[in-house]
This record gives sequence, C-alpha cells and structure tokens, in this order.
Amino acid sequence: MPRRAPFIVVEGLDRSGKTTQTALLCSQLEKSGHRVALMKFPDRTTAIGKMIDSYLRSQSELDDHAIHLLFSANRWELSHQIESHLESNTIVVCDRYAFSGIAFSAAKGLSYEWCRAPDIGLPAPDLTLFLDITPEKARERGGYGEERYEKEEMQRKVREVFGRLGSEPRHGNGEEGERKASWVVVNAGKDQESVSADIWRHVEGLVGGLDEDIARLWAEKL
Repeated sequence: MPRRAPFIVVEGLDRSGKTTQTALLCSQLEKSGHRVALMKFPDRTTAIGKMIDSYLRSQSELDDHAIHLLFSANRWELSHQIESHLESNTIVVCDRYAFSGIAFSAAKGLSYEWCRAPDIGLPAPDLTLFLDITPEKARERGGYGEERYEKEEMQRKVREVFGRLGSEPRHGNGEEGERKASWVVVNAGKDQESVSADIWRHVEGLVGGLDEDIARLWAEKL
C-alpha cells in the first residue's frame, strides 16, 4: 500500500479558472473512487481568514507586510489538516497556496526572499498546476475587477513572479528532492473541457498514491 496520498495545488492569475478546474478535478477523482479534500487559500472561514476577506474586499486597510504575514499564517493554521488528509490516504486538491502569496506580495514591490521566508517548511505539493492566461484574456471573463488585485498591470507583475517560482526548486534535499516537485504550466485560455483534460493527464499518474514522506517547501532553507 502507498504510504500517503498526493498533494495537488492549482495556481494561476485571477479569473484563470482555478475554482472551476479544482471543482472538476475533485469530481473526477471522486468518480474514480478516490477520497478527496478540496482546500482553498485564503480560507476565509477562520479568524485570520475573515481579516483577509475584509482586506480583499477593500473593506479594511493593512500594511503590505502585515497582510502578507496573515496570508502565510492562514496556510500554517491549516497545515496539519493537509498532512492529516494525506496520511489518511485522502488526496488534497488546493485552490491557491504559498506561491500565490509570494507572487502577489512580490508584485507589490516587497522583497522576493522576504515574501518566501514565512512559508519555508510548509507541506510541499507533489504537483503544482499553473493555469496560465494573459491578463487581457482574464479581463474578458465575468466578475473581473471585483477584488483588490484584479487590475491588468498588477496581474502582469504577478505572472512574472509565478514564472520565477516555476523555474526554481521548491523543496527537497539536493537532486532527489528537486525531482519530487513538479510545476506544470497549463494553457488556461482554451475551452473548459480541454483545460480539464490537460490537468487530468498530469494528475492521473499520481492518484495511486506515493511512498515518499511529505516534503517541505524550500527545505534547504530550514
């Protein structure tokens, strides 16, 4: 029997289809007979999450450093839940994770290294699917501009930081650890069914489970 279930993260710009695609992926996994836990960050139901929600809806103001740390704290308060699911052979599918936190804060001008520091040691995804879409294409989709960061210039900067994150090792101990982490770019500008099929092609090989321990984000920095 595999030691644990895989941890899958779906990232992307605003209005790239993350919420739709994570829901479709969870449904497909369940239909295939797998136990699945869908998680979303920020989790706006927690005490910290409610503060974040107020900020994102422009109902409150916070220093950029302070809101970044709140986003990270929101992930840490649920990190044990992620690990518990994985160890009980429940696949975790996550809509946004630490990479979004870094990308949005660094795009605002904060130091990349400073932005990464609070998330060092979090459970590391086994697969990160980056739904790539141009800010111009995202703007054509319904609801664009409702939240604080949904501005084209901001989204362009965020996309650049995501590109840096995707090119760097994210966890592990040397070469062995670097091979474990997989970052896949998915063209999110295509129709919904095509994007879903692309995602499934990358996920399918993991659903049987993994024999490796849960890795840690940027473990070499610990």
